[in-house]
Amino acid sequence: MDSHATAAPPPDEEQQKSLLSEEEGVWVDTKENTTKRFPQIWQIFVYPIAVAAIFAVGAVSGYYWDDMDKHCSTYVSQPSPLLRDMGVKYHVQQYNGSFLHENIYRQDAGPEVDEAWEALGTDYRPLRVPPEAAEEAGIAHDQVKINDQYGGGYPANLEGLHHLHCLNLLRKSLYYNYDYYHDQGKGAFVNDDYIVKRHVSHCLDILRQQLMCTADTGVLGQVWVWPDDPKPFVDFNTRHKCKNYDGIRQWAYDNQLPAHPPQDFIQKQPEEGDRIYPEIP
Repeated sequence: MDSHATAAPPPDEEQQKSLLSEEEGVWVDTKENTTKRFPQIWQIFVYPIAVAAIFAVGAVSGYYWDDMDKHCSTYVSQPSPLLRDMGVKYHVQQYNGSFLHENIYRQDAGPEVDEAWEALGTDYRPLRVPPEAAEEAGIAHDQVKINDQYGGGYPANLEGLHHLHCLNLLRKSLYYNYDYYHDQGKGAFVNDDYIVKRHVSHCLDILRQQLMCTADTGVLGQVWVWPDDPKPFVDFNTRHKCKNYDGIRQWAYDNQLPAHPPQDFIQKQPEEGDRIYPEIP
């Protein structure tokens, strides 16, 4: 180093202020540039992702909403060929909960009342469960089968119609109806009183289990009756979310086994290894 060289004098106050201004200018410019560039980056990368996510959520929600009936019925019902063939639809239904005004289903025994109940499908014949659907529907491979030359599969009854059959039998067994049906000696009443009693108590307990299994969580409010001396009374005319019973009944009707099948339509004997119960379960 040249010993004669002298160090540059430090910047005076004006020069320092100028440098500071320049540095601040660079910093401000950098922030402004970054701010200006960020919207472009957001638009290029984030915006398309957000739009795609919105469309995806909408598509999934729309799928489940449009087919909500199917998802609900599949979740709360046992597998059934009916669900595969037609599915279940739900609608809001106003119950007729009248206490004193009787409809046809509540009237005393007679041909018109019987006709109304039978129109609900209480006496429909069994249907066929295909072999490939049997296990999922809860039918074991060693249960009674339809012979292969007639299409195979398993004879079975739709449970909902069996519940109505049971309710109809309870109706027939009411003290004010019993003699009418007992004297006719038809249907369940072809049997002696011992079997009729067991049949009725079987139906009673099946319906008890069904009502407990599908317990309605709705509530019954109260209304005022008798204007001259108002008193509260339970309002049984409530709204419910119901399955499309007419469609279910029609499916069961259309899928009944023949009324007069060939003698060998159902297998006559169990196959080797099939379970045989020692008595009626």
